[in-house]
Formats: sequence, C-alpha cells, structure tokens
Amino acid sequence: MAHLLGGENLTVSFATRTILDGVTLGLEDGDRIGMVGRNGDGKSTLMRLLALRSTPDSGRVTKRGDVNVGYLDQSDVLDGDLTVGAAIVGDQADHEWAANPKIREIMGGLVADVDWHANVHALSGGQKRRVALAKLLIEDHDVIMLDEPTNHLDVEGVAWLSRHLKTRWRANQGAFLVVTHDRWFLDEVCNRTWEVHDAVVDPFDGGYAAYVLARAERDRMASVVESKRQQLVKKELAWLRRGAPARTAKPKFRIEAANELIADVPDPRDSVALSKMATARLGKDVLDLEGVSLDFNGGDSAGRKLFDDVTLRLAPGQRLGLVGVNGAGKSTLLRLLNGEIAPTSGKVKRGKTVVTAVLSQDVKELDDVSDLRVIEVIEREKRAFSVAGREVTAGQLVEQLGFTKEKQWTPVTDLSGGERRRLQLLRLLVGEPNVLMLDEPTNDLDTDTLAAVEDVLDGWPGTLVVVSHDRYLLERVTDSQMALLGDGKLRGLPGGVDQYLELREAALASGAVAGSSSSGSSRPTAASGPGSGASGPSEAEKREARKDLNRIDRQLGKIAQQEEKLHVQMAAKSQSGDFDALGELNTKLQELLDEKEDLELEWLEAAEILGE
Repeated sequence: MAHLLGGENLTVSFATRTILDGVTLGLEDGDRIGMVGRNGDGKSTLMRLLALRSTPDSGRVTKRGDVNVGYLDQSDVLDGDLTVGAAIVGDQADHEWAANPKIREIMGGLVADVDWHANVHALSGGQKRRVALAKLLIEDHDVIMLDEPTNHLDVEGVAWLSRHLKTRWRANQGAFLVVTHDRWFLDEVCNRTWEVHDAVVDPFDGGYAAYVLARAERDRMASVVESKRQQLVKKELAWLRRGAPARTAKPKFRIEAANELIADVPDPRDSVALSKMATARLGKDVLDLEGVSLDFNGGDSAGRKLFDDVTLRLAPGQRLGLVGVNGAGKSTLLRLLNGEIAPTSGKVKRGKTVVTAVLSQDVKELDDVSDLRVIEVIEREKRAFSVAGREVTAGQLVEQLGFTKEKQWTPVTDLSGGERRRLQLLRLLVGEPNVLMLDEPTNDLDTDTLAAVEDVLDGWPGTLVVVSHDRYLLERVTDSQMALLGDGKLRGLPGGVDQYLELREAALASGAVAGSSSSGSSRPTAASGPGSGASGPSEAEKREARKDLNRIDRQLGKIAQQEEKLHVQMAAKSQSGDFDALGELNTKLQELLDEKEDLELEWLEAAEILGE
C-alpha cells in the first residue's frame, strides 16, 4: 500500500501538560482509521497536526506531494452570509453539479431537508454541521479527516454516512481518519483503531469491538506482569523489615533493588467509575400518556400536530429507547413526561412516588451553578452519600467520576462539554430519582466514559427512557425501542433500530417523507426555487418520476463506463498513430456525450416533478 501522509516524533505540550510525546504514525492507501481516547487526551490535536492545520512543538508531518486532504473541524467554519447552495457548491450552475450522481447522492443523504436558499447563519447547529459535511464530501480528496462527524446526525444520517464512506473508494484506495464517540459507526467503517492516551498512540487492527478485545488482552497481560512484579516488591520489602531493630546495615544493592521496584510502579490512568446510587422507591404506577395530542406551530399559521392521539405507559423498571427523525418531537416527548409542558388534549398521569430526573442535550441545568466549583455543586446536594452500602464524601464521589482532586476545584464555566455532562449526570443521580430520562446522553463523551455510563445504567433499578442516535448505547442499555416517524404517532419497534431504518427507507421510497422535511424547506437540487407550482404534481406523476430517476441514474452510470473505455482506446490509438481509428472513436464519444446530455435534461425534469 502506498504511503499517503504521516507524523514523525510529534510532541505537543500545553502549559505544564504534554499532550503528545514523540508520536510517530502514518496513513496508507486503504486505511480506515477510528481514533478513540478520553476527552482532552489529544485526539483532535493529533488530527489537526496530520491535516497540517497546526504545527507541533517538535517533530514533523510529511505527505506525498499529490495527496489532497479534506478536513472537517468540530467548530463552525462556514461563511454565515452565504446561502446553503453557495456554501456547498460555490458558483457552480445547477446543471453542472446536478449532472453528477455522486453529488446528488450526498445532497440527498445530508441536506435533503435544508432550505437551499436560506442563509447559513439562519440554520440550526445541526443543519450547519450537515452542510459543512456535504461541502467536504462532494470534493475529491485522497484523505478525509472527520472530527466528530456523527454529532447532530440522527440514526438514519449515521447509517447513510457509514454507507458512503464504505463505498467512496475502492478497498485499496484513499484513506480516512475519524474521531467519534459512536461505537457502532466505528465498528461499521473502520479497519484500524488508534487509541490516544497518556501522550502516546497505540494502534490496533479492526474496529471498536476488535479494539476492545485487544485492549482487554493487553491489560490482562499487563496485569500478569504487574502481579509478578508486586510479588517481588513484597519479598524485597519483607526482607528489608526482617532482623533485629538494631540491625540497620543492609546490603546497598538489595535496598536499591527494592527502591527500583517501588519506583517502577506506573501512574494509574484516570479511571472513570460511576457508582450505583440509591433510588427512591417506585410504585406500580409510573408515567402514562393517554390519548395525548400536541399542536405545534412551526412558523406557519396553520401549524401541525406534533403528537396525534399518542398513548404510552411506562412500567416500573422499564428501559425504553426512543429514535426518530429530526423535528419529530423526541425531546418534546421527554418534556411531556416530565411535566414541563401540557398536552393540547389527552392526559398525563404521574405515579405518587415518581421522582424524575432529565439530562438535557445542552446541559443548561448547570447554568444556575456556573459560578460554583465542581465539588461545591455536589456538596449543595449533600455532603455524604450512601454508595453500595458504605458512606462516601462528596469529594470521594466526584473523584470516582473522574474528577481528580485538582479538577474538583475547577469552576463549572471552565469545564469541557464532556465534563459538564458527567457532572450533571452525577448531580442527577445523587438526587436519587426513580425515573431517569436521558436526551442524547452520548454527546461530548469519550468511549471510556460511555462505557462507564453504560455500566451504571446496566444496574439502574428505576425506569429509564433514552433518546439517542447512538445505536450501540440503545441496544446495550434499553430492552425495547419505539420510533417517532414525524407523522404524530409513536410506533413500537420489535425489530429494534434495524426495523426503524427499514421503515424510513420504505417511507422515502413511497414519498411519504415526514418530520425532517418542513413545509418551508426546499430540496437542494436544480429544481428548487420560486418557480414551482402551488398545487404540485399528482402521486401517479411522482411515482413515474421516481422510476425515471432510477432508470436515468443506471443509464448515466453505464455511459460513464463507456466514456472511460473510449478515452483509454483513444489514448492508445493516438500513441500508435492510427488517426482513422481515432476519428471513429471520437465520433462515438460525441454521440455518447449527446446521449448523456439528453439524459441529464430528463433527470432534471423528473427531479423538478419530485421537488428534489
């Protein structure tokens, strides 16, 4: 495999902390690498170095001269004054980009529900993220680096992105490096894993599951070695303590050997441990929604029904996962269950012993304690807690959550996104709720912290409701899943997330797309614009247009292959000097290009009927 780019002896330090220390690694053709590690351990820093977006304190990054690198940062880098169309395709005419089936596929997968003519600054954070991702993916790159690309993508969007990355290049061509907390995604697309920790990078073959197994084996071997070393330490210390008190003269080499063994004890890596907290007793009645409807005005005068005659009964100890398209009302459903909003019609019944706690997406609950330090936030709840039958102080509990003694005195305003979520989760748990509702709990958390969160949720004795696009989390901690498809109904998913994706594909194929496409949005195609009619085409016309699009895409694919063969043949005839044959091939090429142009016009006409 050809070498694409790499780093040699990369070292980066911030203040008194070394983030990377003499790291050497590289990307080859065919590499599909996922990068994992704790928040703050240097994943994004390493990616920026390899993308030549920053420079190391020492060491160097090299790349092959013709290698083109695409990079998606976590921050918003789009020009807010541009329209969505201009931000993605620049000044290309509609027929230019619409003639490319790869670009059309990317548009449909990421920005189908985004208004093509809206200014970027008017978009939500999630829409901006998808626009930036679409802009990157339509470009030709040999290497793509993605920093948390699955943030703001729903389950369907994550599945689409995984399919795209798996088919973007041939198996032995191109490379990508991705930082994400989505473990299903890592397993689906990656053939190698880099673990960043303690200023070093450990490579593993395979995706997330293979990495976990390999790391467990590595830790087991290290445990065996450490156990033997500890036995030697005990023997040496026991020997030093033997003998009469007056006997102080010991062979110097034995003392030095013991000291070396003791000094050789490695510093433990920060262990993130969430302890199971006590929960308030839960009666047989928990939370019920009976025939609930909720009207939502999304900016138009008519509005729409977000929920239409929805019934949901939560049982004691039930573990429910919720998935759905963006805008279908998942977060709103949690607010209904928590009593924050009232339904337009129907009833919300709450058991007498129910104590709820909600972890929101943006953790705004910490705003009221932003002037406090971490330890002070927990001490405001209690100073001592009962954990696993023993009493621990607030400081001990916070340290178990991964906040070192120094970090406990950090102001809340200075915490990272992942640290804020950890702190708020602990704050909720010490309140001893018996109904826990988590809204996208995996945002900003690293994989080690996610494993710790799942560990505590595995033993959670109360009722659990989780809204998440993280399939790995949903399938791990919930026993059943339900879907909001944007039609106002709540549907059970006996087949889990796979069934949800099948339902969405069926809805898209039949044209019954709801939820993620609002009435004010227009599809990002050449057909979008002010010239569309008010009444719209009939369903029969739409079905025929869909058939035409599929047929034309297949024909254009065949023409592209024929065109490539003709170019190869013409190059060979040109070298041999056979100009008669070259002229015949050129005539065939022109006929092929004329056919291609006609098909592209047909495609645009069909797309205009569908409004896509």
